[in-house]
Amino acid sequence: MSSPLMEALGIGGLDIAWLFIVIFVLLIVMIILFVVQSANYNKLKKKYDRFMKGKDAKSLEQDIIELFEDNKFIKAESEKNRKALREVLRRQEYCYQKIGLIKYDAFNQMGGKLSFCLCLLNNKNSGFILNSVHSSDGCYVYTKEVKKGECDLSLGDEEQKALETAIGY
Repeated sequence: MSSPLMEALGIGGLDIAWLFIVIFVLLIVMIILFVVQSANYNKLKKKYDRFMKGKDAKSLEQDIIELFEDNKFIKAESEKNRKALREVLRRQEYCYQKIGLIKYDAFNQMGGKLSFCLCLLNNKNSGFILNSVHSSDGCYVYTKEVKKGECDLSLGDEEQKALETAIGY
């Protein structure tokens, strides 16, 4: 079977059955692509419907505005918390954080380590040494000031050990 149109296209000698097979294969491919695209469209439509469920453009816009306001509030609170934390850390430098405690027997005859040296220092190694000497006559307490890890007064052996313990804390 010969057609002037097929002759004009240069496929006049082609068997018409092959042409139908090619068209049929292309039709099947197009149907498959249509089904895949329809499935993708339906998934997207379901997501969109779920997103827009109970919403109109005005209420959705209001929800977005509220989210931005919440975000601003969270940022402001976060900055306030950062400032408060910096203040706490600044104040903490002056709190007593380092401790040195040495117990000793001041007068070897007492029969127990009832005397002690307590050294309390802040982060800058400033603070005090408290020396409590227990004897048979009573208990005597002495303090010495420490600045930057140094004491202006001479220290006894126990006081020096307490200071070194606190600095090494």
